[in-house]
Amino acid sequence: MTWRDVLRGTQQRAERAGPATRRKRRRPAHPAVRASAMVTAFAGTVLFGVVLARLTLEPSAASAALVHANVRPGHSISAYLHGTSTIEAARQLGGNVLLGLPFGVLLPVLLPPARGLLRVGAVTVCLMTLVELVQGALVTGRVFDIDDVILNTAGALLGYLLIGRRLGRAVHPRRRHWWSRRTAEAGDT
Repeated sequence: MTWRDVLRGTQQRAERAGPATRRKRRRPAHPAVRASAMVTAFAGTVLFGVVLARLTLEPSAASAALVHANVRPGHSISAYLHGTSTIEAARQLGGNVLLGLPFGVLLPVLLPPARGLLRVGAVTVCLMTLVELVQGALVTGRVFDIDDVILNTAGALLGYLLIGRRLGRAVHPRRRHWWSRRTAEAGDT
């Protein structure tokens, strides 16, 4: 018995069992709904880009005392938790998490290949690392901080899990994977 025989047998059992046991496929949203969601997501991305640039690429007087590059994960987080007031720590740490939330919501809508927890995390790490490098190289009073990248990525993953996953699937319905298409084609012959 080969793997193909096993898959064919599973498919035949599902067909005999009837429509109640088959997996229901969601119908795609109406094209007008999909188009408006894409336009809204694009406008949100542009707005988010402006806010991100204002927050990260302008000199900061508040971080003048903490102007040192950080490549050790957790070092800045520890400094905020133990060296500043609770309000300042919540502002800095929570602000970085909130700054990453839009990535997790907008990426699955704008880039369907970026759907998935690992993909959203990888894209966010790349983009935020680029932002931190530019910030550290070009902006006075700002430096590269790996903890910002970690907190932004955590925010993006949170946004994806809370909203982005469902929103991405609503706008771009799930496609069958290449291995599913191949087994269906093999079963038809």
